[in-house]
Amino acid sequence: MRRPPTDADWMAAAITLSRRGRPASAPNPNVGCLIVRDGKLVARGWTRPGGRPHAEAIALNAAGEAARGATVYVTLEPCAHVSPRGPACSDSLITAGVARVVIAAQDPDPRTDGEGIARLQAAGIEVVFNLAPAEARAAMAPWWTRHTGDRPFVTLKLATSLDGCIARADGASRWITGERARAHGHLERAQHQAILVGRGTYEADRPKLDVRLPGLEDRSPQKLLLTTGAAPAGWTAVASPESVDDVDSLLVEGGAGAASAFLAADRVDRLLLYRAPILIGGGKAALGDIGLADLADAHGRWRLADSRLLGSDRLDVYERIRTI
Repeated sequence: MRRPPTDADWMAAAITLSRRGRPASAPNPNVGCLIVRDGKLVARGWTRPGGRPHAEAIALNAAGEAARGATVYVTLEPCAHVSPRGPACSDSLITAGVARVVIAAQDPDPRTDGEGIARLQAAGIEVVFNLAPAEARAAMAPWWTRHTGDRPFVTLKLATSLDGCIARADGASRWITGERARAHGHLERAQHQAILVGRGTYEADRPKLDVRLPGLEDRSPQKLLLTTGAAPAGWTAVASPESVDDVDSLLVEGGAGAASAFLAADRVDRLLLYRAPILIGGGKAALGDIGLADLADAHGRWRLADSRLLGSDRLDVYERIRTI
């Protein structure tokens, strides 16, 4: 007999659901919410484009009277401040008569930080919080990084041969990886607000940088060009990694100069390393100088977060280890 789902199980599902709102929920966090009654899911919601409605509002509206006496699983502490765009979610949960609220992570926004929890508890609602904070923060990493670090969350994509080349010596790079790896790359594009390449990559490839997956074509990100000069029509010029400041999530896709610049500036939070089972030899290296002064400084900076096969290609996902 299958065991009934635990709080951890429901929260894991809510965190997975929260990713549906990314990146469209910006500038608000992409939150997921489940409403469960008598062990059964009665409603769900995730933050909608532009940040409203909030996940809790959508779930409560779908649940109706079924929310009374139910347990709510939400990936971020329900907000405690009233906005011209809608009521505070903590107040809405109280009005709906929920019995219990399970929260993955506490909201760092000073308008809510702890106040949402306190308001629910004062209303006699049982509250369990910080159930899965690391997992919830990872799911809303762009918003979290912007809110706590005042900068975008940056993913660097590298597609290489086994010997670390991104192209032949003559610049030919289509295609190093296979169809499944390239499709995964397009899915990553759809989950970022902006995508960046360097001037060399633009001049050599004239990339479109759009999303070419059925149903996700409208999720193509804003195009940025790392250059000290002007950008062509449809692109935005940025002079340095530090000057990218108007988006919450950025995918750096090419080439070696842009990748090296972001690594040297320590602006990469997540690394996607796609490796094809081929050898090129004498080709163009994936990276140039990244400012490494001592080999010892290269260790302890990256944590393997995921590894999988995409057809014949290998994808390894690394996260930057930061102390603050």
